[in-house]
Amino acid sequence: MSLDDKVTTMSPSLHTRVTEDVGRSIVDGTVPAGSVLLAEEIERRQGVSRSVIREAVRVLGSMGLVESVKRVGIRVLPAARWNAYDPTIIRWRLLGPGKGEQLRSLTELRSAVEPMAAELAARHAGAEVTAELLHVAALMRSAGQSGDLSQFLELDIRFHQLVLHGSGNEMFAKLDEAVAAVLSGRTDLGLMPDHPHQNTLQLHADVAEAIQAGRAGDARAAMELIMRRTYAEVKPTWTNKYDYIDEASH
Repeated sequence: MSLDDKVTTMSPSLHTRVTEDVGRSIVDGTVPAGSVLLAEEIERRQGVSRSVIREAVRVLGSMGLVESVKRVGIRVLPAARWNAYDPTIIRWRLLGPGKGEQLRSLTELRSAVEPMAAELAARHAGAEVTAELLHVAALMRSAGQSGDLSQFLELDIRFHQLVLHGSGNEMFAKLDEAVAAVLSGRTDLGLMPDHPHQNTLQLHADVAEAIQAGRAGDARAAMELIMRRTYAEVKPTWTNKYDYIDEASH
């Protein structure tokens, strides 16, 4: 075995590759719930060791995608058992046929939670958080106007994480990775305009300013407008039967 082969064999990325391959096939429905996978078959197909398979199965099990059944194999679990907030599952769903449903469910969740988080942040966030919010909102305007979507995404994720954590509600704060995953997915799917709308940029500044000034109602109202615009922009990815929130065009 060459040195290169040894490095490849021992690479910690091997179990990540197997996890990705098996996990995505489960999430996109290629391997349906109730199926039984055999470690030896995965080992042969992927060309990896049994220890790599065990680690991949452990990770998939922690997500609620599979369970190991003694003398049976690796059983694929139904979607109701999945950890719906796991950012990796969210990413896989956004890459597959379930992207519309994933965007719908997370956008509805954000619409319910983030306005309240902004209101609470106006009451509880400390000076350090509010100062960073204002700074990030200003940088978002600059990145948005220049069309730097990569930087804008990074800043947008940080902005919403600050609001969630600034709320002082530990359960809201735990949604930060899910929100980051859906914001990243939305950009990757081409659902972000090349230049974010000026009103959107202003609304982020409005949220930051209201939070710093302790104007809870204004912070909530501005965040509600952000979420209504977000809903309107991603709604075409799912069916019209969920068409019960007015589009925001202002």
